[in-house]
Amino acid sequence: MSGHVLWFTGLSSSGKSTISSQIKSICPAYILLDGDIIRKGLCSDLGFSIEDRKENMRRLIEVCKIFVINNLNVITAFISPFDEYRRRAKEEIIKIGGKLFIIWCKCSLDECMKRDPKGLYRKALRNEIKNFTGISSPYEPPRKPFMPADLILDTEKDDVYTCVSKVIDFLERRG
Repeated sequence: MSGHVLWFTGLSSSGKSTISSQIKSICPAYILLDGDIIRKGLCSDLGFSIEDRKENMRRLIEVCKIFVINNLNVITAFISPFDEYRRRAKEEIIKIGGKLFIIWCKCSLDECMKRDPKGLYRKALRNEIKNFTGISSPYEPPRKPFMPADLILDTEKDDVYTCVSKVIDFLERRG
């Protein structure tokens, strides 16, 4: 038996970390890998170029595989802007007998910019941050025909508790 991964994706300020933290508090057996924390440690040598973002995702996939092989469940809260790497993550987790569910925190760029608790969008618009996802670097939403989301959370319309309930319901339906 292997573990599974809840792979949260979305723009900065879309609600990934907030929702993931709430799920972790309800399901303490999950291991939470948050993009900000991973970037400060495991990926502190990487910048935000497209090449570095891809390497960041490659490392995250490898870490997830280690946990899944050891029958542990993981929550990831990363922007993970490239469809190619979300698809690769899913394929690699399936190859080792695990499951990976892509959960898209869907939120418009305008709403994410309004939330912006760290002021990152303002800095990106002033060109103080280079390669910022959604502004000067692409974000590829998880849509058909490539790698669609297993669950879409409309974080612009639904509050955190509604989104968390939808994730818990989703997991219960999948056993």
